This record gives sequence, structure tokens and C-alpha cells, in this order.
Amino acid sequence: MQSGLIAYLDSVKSRDPAARSRWDVLFYPGVTALALHRLAHWLWEGKLYFLARLVNHFSRFLTCIDIHPGAKIGERFFLDHGFSVIGESAEIGDDVTIYQHVTLGGTNPTTGVGGKRHPTLRNGVVIGSGAQILGPIEVGEGAKVGANSVVTKDVAPGQTVVGIPAKPVPVDAIHYSTGFMPYGTPFGEDVDPVRARLVELEQEIEELRKELKVVKATRQSQPKAKSA
Repeated sequence: MQSGLIAYLDSVKSRDPAARSRWDVLFYPGVTALALHRLAHWLWEGKLYFLARLVNHFSRFLTCIDIHPGAKIGERFFLDHGFSVIGESAEIGDDVTIYQHVTLGGTNPTTGVGGKRHPTLRNGVVIGSGAQILGPIEVGEGAKVGANSVVTKDVAPGQTVVGIPAKPVPVDAIHYSTGFMPYGTPFGEDVDPVRARLVELEQEIEELRKELKVVKATRQSQPKAKSA
């Protein structure tokens, strides 16, 4: 158990350059919230719903993080800073990182499949701060969701999405940010799909203007035919 805790603290420390030691990590609100959720989820699975909710409310009061006792969370989960909401039927895989002010929200129960109305995050997913993941969708393994994005459709494994609604970035995000990508947001390049397309259109218009200028100059240089 001790070695498992140390491995978990080390996994969090590797994703947060601000952590000076394992003791720092141990008192993170996300770590506290996860520990209390493990207890609440165990009570929930045992159908002790009132006690599970009691632990959940205490955790929310203590950490400002609301994780429903029914949510399923894998190993080495890191919720940085907090102020986030994770719904009842949400499923989170291993090595997932979620930053502050994120919602794993549900849809109308009648639209879900078998009561499933919250997202599923596969292993290694990174969710940037302020992102809203809504509905019984799936964010594939290793995918990244940029800060303040709104995701309402499935995200393919390894894909990086940004914007409202979230769309795949038009550049290779790994090229610009090797290894772990903080906040799930590539830096050093304009990754907004709409702005990137507008830039492409502006370039095409500029090329057309140059071609039109050449055509006009060619026509003006040609001698005019004399009238009979």
C-alpha cells in the first residue's frame, strides 16, 4: 500500500513542476478529493448511498471538488487545483489529468444508453482548464482537450481538440510540444481550426490578386487593334 501511494505521488509530481516534494503533492486538494472519493465509491458500490453522499458532501466542502460517488476512476488520476465536477456515470481511465474548472457533465437520461449520460475518458487523457465534456461521449486514449473547449462528440485516440465546439487542431501538436502537454493545449502555433482556415483563405485571395494583376498588365501592354 505504501509503495502504491509513493508511486501515485511520484506520478502526480512528474506532471506538476510546482511540486517540490511528495509532501507537497500529498496535500493537494485533488489528491484529497480522490482519496475521499475512493471511500465514497466503495460505500456507493455497497449500496450505502446516504453514507456515500455524506462523504461526497464533506469532500466537496473541504476541496471544492464535486465527484459523484458513482463515478468510476482509474489509477494515478490527477485533478490539478480543483473546482471541477464529475458526474455519476462518468468513467475515467488510468493516468488521466484534469485541470481546474472542468465539468464532466451529463445529458438528459432518456438520451443516454442504459443510464449512461456522462463522458468516458480513456487512459492518458489530458483535459485543459475550463473545458466542458458533455454527454455519454468517449475521449480516446491519449487524447487532449484544450483549455475552455466544449466537447459534445467523441474524440479519437491521440487527437487534440480545441474550441467551441471542439474540433481537431490543424497542426501536429506533438511536434510543437513533445511529451506531456500541460493543460492539453499546444503552444507556439495558432491551433484554432477556424482561424487557421481563414489564414489559408487570405493566402489564396492574395495569390489570386497577384495573378489578376499580371493578367491586367499583360492585356494593357498588348497593342489595340486599329478600326477599319
